[in-house]
Amino acid sequence: MNTDVAVIGAGLAGLQCARLLASRGLRVLLIDRKPSLATRVHTTGIFVRKTWEDFHLPDEQLGAPIRDVHLYSPAGRQLHLTASHDEFRVGRMGWLYLYLLEQCSRAGVQWLPSARLLTTEDGAVTIERNRRTERIAVRYVVGADGARSLVARLQGLDTNREMLVGVEDVVPPVSDRPELHCWLDPRIAPGYIGWVATDGDEAHVGVAGYRARFDPLTALDTLRKRVPFTLGKTIERRGGLIPVGGILRRLANERALLVGDAAGAVSPLTAGGLDAALRLSTFAADVIVAHLDGNREALPQYTGDRFRARFLARRWMRHALGAVSSPWTMELACALMRTPPLRAFAEHVFFSRGSFPDVRFLTQSSAVS
Repeated sequence: MNTDVAVIGAGLAGLQCARLLASRGLRVLLIDRKPSLATRVHTTGIFVRKTWEDFHLPDEQLGAPIRDVHLYSPAGRQLHLTASHDEFRVGRMGWLYLYLLEQCSRAGVQWLPSARLLTTEDGAVTIERNRRTERIAVRYVVGADGARSLVARLQGLDTNREMLVGVEDVVPPVSDRPELHCWLDPRIAPGYIGWVATDGDEAHVGVAGYRARFDPLTALDTLRKRVPFTLGKTIERRGGLIPVGGILRRLANERALLVGDAAGAVSPLTAGGLDAALRLSTFAADVIVAHLDGNREALPQYTGDRFRARFLARRWMRHALGAVSSPWTMELACALMRTPPLRAFAEHVFFSRGSFPDVRFLTQSSAVS
């Protein structure tokens, strides 16, 4: 088997990149370990306004818009924030993945499920499928294989070092009102938050934090007992690693590049990565097409240094949040958020439209002009 590009990993980033590459006329092979993209979903799937405004996502696969955010201190004191626009929508991720996979198929992508990457080498990848090993000739490899990317390690690219671990239950809706509830308590979510996202059709109850400082399942059970809602039976359990160290620097070489979580394309502060997955994958597709067409200007543009400055403040705030280990310190911080300046800051964190920057591929002529 011969192909132009092998995309390893069929999450949001891999699907977007594969579809765009195939639509540009390249032969694309999409490889994933799962037999079906509708199972073993890892993300809550919270999309921000900028994403659904800028990318076509089927409306029927997004939940009702959310404007209201409730923050809870360790003592349970509540701060209610309300946005002037619809700000969040929870995607039905299994269905979204299947929709995007269909778009990939229509563009000509070859889908290879239940396949495990073994090695990458010059001009080839080796996979295991149905207990058989197969070597596939490729011109380029895209690592869309998650926070602990095997492609990154095999290719000598940068790898994620700072990560949170999260777990959540999907349950029946807890109310008819679309809302996001967040618990700021280092005893149950050290370095991050506990949450309930509900949109009238389903609810997501979860926690995330630094693995060395808590047990995720115990923390989730604690949160479930604390929330002021009656929670129904768990429909689905999700979990996974979340890179929060910021986008990596060395993202590409002559043989491969990284997208999505593999590239660290996740907000260090909010841990949101869906918008970044779509934007970075779109840029990556442009770079790969140019590179395979012989343009030597392409790969040097695909570097984390183009993005890292945008996230300096968020990385600083990530370290500050991670350093809070006392519930009393967090209680004080939550009390200060009731003051006008810090309330405005909290609203900016939750409702600012700024997300992952749009970056376009520059030719030498366009850079000069």
